[in-house]
Amino acid sequence: MDVKLPKLGEGSETGVVVSILVKVGDAVTKGQTLLELENEKSVAPIPSTASGIIQRVNVKEGDKVGVGSVLISVAVDGESNAPTPSAPSSPLASESIQRTEVSHTAPKYAQEPTPPIAVDPSHGAIINPSPAAAPSVRKIARELGIDLTQIRGTESGGRIVMADLRAHIDRLQKLAFAPKAIPGRGQSTPAESIDFAQWGIVTRKPLTTLRKVISRRMCENWTSIPHVTQFDEFDITPLLALRKEFAPAYEAKGARLTLTPLIIKALISTLKQHPIFNASIDEVLEEVVLKHYYHVGIAVDTEAGLFVPVIRDADTKSLLELSRDLETLATKARDRKISAEELKGGTFTISNQGAIGGSHFTPIVNKPEVAILGLGRGTLKPTVVEKRIEARTLLPVALSYDHRLIDGGSAARFIVDLQHNLSNLTPADLKLA
Repeated sequence: MDVKLPKLGEGSETGVVVSILVKVGDAVTKGQTLLELENEKSVAPIPSTASGIIQRVNVKEGDKVGVGSVLISVAVDGESNAPTPSAPSSPLASESIQRTEVSHTAPKYAQEPTPPIAVDPSHGAIINPSPAAAPSVRKIARELGIDLTQIRGTESGGRIVMADLRAHIDRLQKLAFAPKAIPGRGQSTPAESIDFAQWGIVTRKPLTTLRKVISRRMCENWTSIPHVTQFDEFDITPLLALRKEFAPAYEAKGARLTLTPLIIKALISTLKQHPIFNASIDEVLEEVVLKHYYHVGIAVDTEAGLFVPVIRDADTKSLLELSRDLETLATKARDRKISAEELKGGTFTISNQGAIGGSHFTPIVNKPEVAILGLGRGTLKPTVVEKRIEARTLLPVALSYDHRLIDGGSAARFIVDLQHNLSNLTPADLKLA
């Protein structure tokens, strides 16, 4: 029985083996983790689909594998224990899967016919010679100039739905930013490789899968969103006094009361006042999507790179719950135990660099969100308060936003209301029940 790489999620076709937990001859049970696979920004366990004896390990740590690749062979009751030949996963095999721009998942109902699939959907190749789709899907495709024969439908019988159309448009956008082909050779133009060693001693190491994902997403976010950043400074002197007063009570409950949960509390109130900052742009339907839920992403700095786990339904949680969620998610991110699902669905992101240091910076909007709040380290500064100069702690604030949807006036009002809401947190807001 072969354990194959399953579909890892929407748009996830490959991964890198980071650890193998079994060897040939080991007895395993159904559901036992055989290996761990790094995909996007998470490490996913791959379980055994049956109980038996490990017959063959077809991959090694560092291998890039694609959906459907045979990872491990397990001999179950009634099968021979002798190793069976199996084509090892190789970089070339995985790359061929990666180059295939179509979904490799099986149709939902095997008894229904599936249109033939071309190996390479580029250059106008026909993927779906008889595309079935709802009139609404056909209308949008017609208006956007998209040929439905180049899309493989994922519904039963190869039917094309809106999700397939979105995925196709996403692939076209990625191709638009890819290196251009060399005329007559059908190859991508490689970036120029510089021999830095000619000027001195260098050390080279490969980019990790995570760093490649971060790089690609940052480029996509920066090139597709017209960024504007609004800067300000908040006087948080009274807020820090409140935090200091109530921090011991939170510690007694096993939670750390930091500035971030207080920011989240004020942020939720501000998002309700300015719902456009909790929205997204549907680029296919050309609509604004106003979300009536508040899932706050928190940028976490780790040794492996940047993670943005999401606190779901932050508007329904107390400061104690927010404090616990923050610590739990940050720890899971740093330990690479965060799941792919915990990184999805955010509606607004906070990037707090205060613990590291620094002042203002320009955070990049986390698409498909339309705004992100950057926080620096609060510092004591001489400030005029009622015509007197006092030492006050000022917090550097940077609000980056998508100028396609949000204008400067809206951003300025958002900042003013956020500062007001933060300044008006009271002991009643921090007091534990």
